[in-house]
Amino acid sequence: MAGVTFSFTNFMALIDLNIGIASRLDENRSESFTILFCDFTGVAQNVIDDNLLTLLRTSDSIVHYEQYYFFVMPYTDRYGTGIVKRMVDEVFARSIPSAAVCYPVNGENPTELLESLHLEAKKVNQINLDCLYDLLSFSKS
Repeated sequence: MAGVTFSFTNFMALIDLNIGIASRLDENRSESFTILFCDFTGVAQNVIDDNLLTLLRTSDSIVHYEQYYFFVMPYTDRYGTGIVKRMVDEVFARSIPSAAVCYPVNGENPTELLESLHLEAKKVNQINLDCLYDLLSFSKS
């Protein structure tokens, strides 16, 4: 099991693709996919790479910017994301700062979802996802 990695510059397009797939396949518009953010500050890159292989499904997508990792997990609701987050904490033997948003509950398009993720990371972990400013057109708050 392992996720597929995408470049940070393609993050918005990846979310848009997942929205398109969800719209086509999920008529009841339940939590069709989740974006999980994890801050791996202080964790060696080879440790991250080796362990992500065991945590993610081949249908999951990985986008990272420096120590920040974003996982787009299709057909994963908030409950399933909690399970993945517990697995991350267990594998890395520490609490990894994180935040999550679900489509369509937390946003109907890539901009709304990433803005919600930014606000959630700031609220829960006092982490400013400044890297998203290059992708989004919302102002710093």
